[in-house]
Order: sequence, then structure tokens, then C-alpha cells
Amino acid sequence: MKRFIIIGLGNFGLTVATTLADQGHDVIALDLKGEVVDRLATQVARAAVGDATDIDTLKRIGAEEADIAIVSTGDNITASILATMALLDLGIKEIYTKVVSGEHSRVMKRMGVSETIFPERDTALSLATRLSGSSLLNYVKLGEDFSIQEMGVPVGWCGKTIRELQLRQKYDMNIVALHDRITDEIIPSPKPDHCLKDSDSLLVAGKDDSLAKVAKLK
Repeated sequence: MKRFIIIGLGNFGLTVATTLADQGHDVIALDLKGEVVDRLATQVARAAVGDATDIDTLKRIGAEEADIAIVSTGDNITASILATMALLDLGIKEIYTKVVSGEHSRVMKRMGVSETIFPERDTALSLATRLSGSSLLNYVKLGEDFSIQEMGVPVGWCGKTIRELQLRQKYDMNIVALHDRITDEIIPSPKPDHCLKDSDSLLVAGKDDSLAKVAKLK
């Protein structure tokens, strides 16, 4: 079990807090709005009203003991920066920050946060990528040019084994898992001699430009 501190209880922060608590983790939640804190109080280990930019407030609610911090202060970039600075001063090494712009993200990365999350951009990017690829079912970006994507099996691949397709050599991609949508069976790291069917979907990992070419295959 890990201890998390969640700063800001908008839709994003609230969902993260309740999900982590449901998974059995020790969650401390902090927000300026009392009504939001009251609503969450029975669902997490500790919920408090307070200013996350104030180190004394963070100490009072036990932030120093947190393993991981998530900062989600909405559109208030100043509060996001100051809260992150306070958490860093308390020695919390793993900090995830929700950002609202590219500039906001660059500032937080310069400060040394573990990761910035840009939900609106990431959701829009995922949707646009899925809509532009005829066989693409899902999309998760992992870096500047690397992602994991779920895709249907192109018609030309049906009846062929993974070995025959030589996906790593031809497309610089790897099949992470296979989902048989008829039996609902998930096969992690399928064997090279597995024969693909049109009822399969593939979870593949690789560079975006390589996967884009595969997604357009008929």
C-alpha cells in the first residue's frame, strides 16, 4: 500500500483520489473548497480544506509521509507551480502534475516533476488518431513518438502467423498482447506461431509513424 497526496479535487483530482482509495491505498486529499472535501471525506483516509502552497498546511495533513503526490489545481497555473515547489521542498520525489498548456508542462518539467498529464490534449489526440486509422481501436501515447495501440487484424494478416508477418523487421513494432473477441481471452506475448484471425485485436507497441502505416492497412 502506498500513501498518496492529491492536491485539487476537480473532476480529475477527485477521480484519481477515489480510484486510488478504492484500490486500497492511503489517500490524503486537499482542496480549498469545503463542500468538495466534505463529499470526499468518507472515501479517503484524510481530506482537508487548505492551501497547498503553504508548507505548514502540507505538514499538518501529513504530506511529508506521502510516497507520491498528484497536483491538479485546475487552470490556476500559479497555484500548481507553488504547490509543486512546496511538495519538492518537503522531499517528495515522485510528483505528477496535471497541466493545461504546453507552456505549463515545460515549466513543470523544468522543476523536475515525474510526469505532466494533459488530459484534454491526450484525449483529443487519442480520438483523432483512432478516427484517422481504419483498424485502430484504442491509443495510448507513452512518449514523444512512441505509443501502445489496440488495432483490429488487417485483412491481409488473417490466416498468417506472427512469425510469417515479420512485424518487427518490416514495421518496427511488437505485439504486446492479443485479444480474442469471440472467447474474450487475453493472450499476453502470443507465440510466434500463433495464427491470426479476423476476430482478434492486437495490442501493439512501437513508434508512431510505424504504427500509423500499419493502422491504415486494409
